[in-house]
Amino acid sequence: MITRLRGVGGAEEVVVSDWVIDATGERRGLLGAGEGSGSDEDRDPLLTGLGVEWLLQVPERTWQRWQDRLSFCLGSDWLPQGYGWVFPMQPGVLKIGICRYRDPRHPQPPLSPLLERLLERLLEPKELAQLKVLDRHGGRVRSRIRRLEPHRRGRLVGLGDVVSTANLLGGEGIRHALTSSAVLAPLLLESLRASPRGRRGADPVRHYPERLRRSLGWRWTLSGRVARRTWLGLRDAAGDRRLLRILESLESCRAEDLSALLFDYRFERYGLRVLPYLLGLR
Repeated sequence: MITRLRGVGGAEEVVVSDWVIDATGERRGLLGAGEGSGSDEDRDPLLTGLGVEWLLQVPERTWQRWQDRLSFCLGSDWLPQGYGWVFPMQPGVLKIGICRYRDPRHPQPPLSPLLERLLERLLEPKELAQLKVLDRHGGRVRSRIRRLEPHRRGRLVGLGDVVSTANLLGGEGIRHALTSSAVLAPLLLESLRASPRGRRGADPVRHYPERLRRSLGWRWTLSGRVARRTWLGLRDAAGDRRLLRILESLESCRAEDLSALLFDYRFERYGLRVLPYLLGLR
């Protein structure tokens, strides 16, 4: 592989290597978005989540009202097909944000006005007048549930969100990105040992997609289906009722139990209710 790197000053450096790793995250900067045949795209569409978050300096009295809690705003009345949050930071600073999954079937308003509306609902007019925005940032997560996209092209190999390892239920990606690196690294080392530069030989990296699939497990796939159903369905009263039933079942949960559900996908307490998701019917 020959890679041309251009520095900040415009100087170009040429690097010759046995492999190139695309770790550009959801942008998929080298491998691309992974669109295959039309049938694959229909069977395994690329789900996209968008989020925006503001870091706010607030009056001390306002901060004290939120200081001992992590608050989430759930339901279509708060934010259709998504949710909002308020996290206390250091004294006098709150982190307030919203996120949602993109639904190509239905029009969705821009996120920033929705965040402003959320602030108006959460804070009093006097508090709003004293706000100071310290930072604005946003991000995007994109992933496929069945992970049918190509994991490599020749000696170019994808890592992390490039090959759809994101946690669509909990909205984070770094943990499974590290899992993909733990799967890929030994295969690359084995390939380098088995096939010195310039010689054709064994290709251990061909096992990467299957081993990554086994490492993520059936729970990861199930969590993606649950996430799609939960968040995209949260746009009307029926979606609100489904979410309410989930929340009622979690009322007795400890923080550890909730973390196990969102990040380790421990769905056992839901019993047969997860069966349609396991069968791919939802």
